[in-house]
Amino acid sequence: MSKKTNVRNMLLRYQKERQKNVLAKPGEHQFLLVLDHLKPGFNVPKIFRSAEAFGAAGIHLVDIGPFDPAPAKGSFRKVPATFHDDFESCYQQLREDGYQLFRLAPDAEESLCNCQLPEKSAFILGHEEFGCSFEPAEFPAIRSLSIPQYGSVQSLNVSVASSVVMYEYVRQFQPES
Repeated sequence: MSKKTNVRNMLLRYQKERQKNVLAKPGEHQFLLVLDHLKPGFNVPKIFRSAEAFGAAGIHLVDIGPFDPAPAKGSFRKVPATFHDDFESCYQQLREDGYQLFRLAPDAEESLCNCQLPEKSAFILGHEEFGCSFEPAEFPAIRSLSIPQYGSVQSLNVSVASSVVMYEYVRQFQPES
């Protein structure tokens, strides 16, 4: 099969799954993920898969093109997706809906481990190479969080970082047994 045929098949799968996504229902938790200008390749569908596993309310995609939904293992049709052309529209919608936004950044002074998360939390994950598409100073209501790391690596893979932050949210909001 040619590369052109592979791309065309991926686009058809994406369009079909995106149509099914309109029927997706929020998970049992109120947190959201904001994927800000991520490369549409492998990480985006993996994040959908983890978001379904952790019961996310939804995922907001900012300026992310078509991606192959196959690695999501069906989760793209189960986790509600909201598409934005720019970060400003996403920010306005989430603030109007009462969400506290958190930007994950390896250089943030506040640690995820020391943060009491509000129930309506939205976690912003930026581009793997360039970070977020906005200047944090332009959005002072967004808090920056880091995930503690002890090795010489500067940052985690974005799909791994999303799983860590979702785990911490679920840990904090787990029902008492």
